[in-house]
Amino acid sequence: MKFSLICVLTAILLFPGVSMAKDAVNIKAGNFKMGCSLGDSDCGGDEGKKGGVTVNVPAFSIDKYEVSVAEYRNCMKSGKCSRPKDNDRNQYCNLDAKDRDDHPINCVDWDQALAYCSWVGGRLPLEAEWEKAARAGTQSRYPWGQDVTCKQAIVDDGKTMGSVPNEPDGCGEDRTWARGSRAANALGLFDMHGNAGEWTANWYAPNAIGSLYAKGNLKGPSESRQRVVRGGSWDENKGNLRSSYRNVKPPISGDTVYGSIGFRCAYDG
Repeated sequence: MKFSLICVLTAILLFPGVSMAKDAVNIKAGNFKMGCSLGDSDCGGDEGKKGGVTVNVPAFSIDKYEVSVAEYRNCMKSGKCSRPKDNDRNQYCNLDAKDRDDHPINCVDWDQALAYCSWVGGRLPLEAEWEKAARAGTQSRYPWGQDVTCKQAIVDDGKTMGSVPNEPDGCGEDRTWARGSRAANALGLFDMHGNAGEWTANWYAPNAIGSLYAKGNLKGPSESRQRVVRGGSWDENKGNLRSSYRNVKPPISGDTVYGSIGFRCAYDG
């Protein structure tokens, strides 16, 4: 027991990112229905056929929470992560904002998210992995049912007001919230819908769900112009928080700032 403890402590000292994967949730291998939910009239053409298609996903693990500002800052200190855009560029970026260490890191480009996940011994989740984890065994628009309010997720619901006058974004706060401020889904995962949108590993292809993922090609196209972002965010309407909704963004933000995008990591096996 003493030897094992020494090994663990040594690993944490030598590879400080390793300890950050401790809150990952294991997702068992198996099939699930991916894409447009039954009874969903808001599906886009890229969400596949109504009722979804069967996709088989091998076992994997995924972070219980979105990666936080504090966790990403530790990676920056290690020299393995670069500085994302911050409040000097956009007031919604969390890195240098007051009292947001436990908010999701945002304003990160795709390669910055990948670098962090590599540092902790993981990777970005495949799009099919992300949706399987987000659905948590359900086939409805959201894992809790057919509608969403600020009781379930951090969203722009068009009506909830808070400390920012006349601003329903972020449930009235016009920003992200601390991670885990809403209940977890049935798998124990927090903020899969809302708060920060989440980068996935995949390049975007409009027909990927039916023509690639359903046929076993979970990695999708080898290249494209945009990466897939899932989950919706604090400044998006409730339609964008649906389990099947596919957002897309260029992996490099350029002159824009991705104030609504963060990420979580996945791990093999």
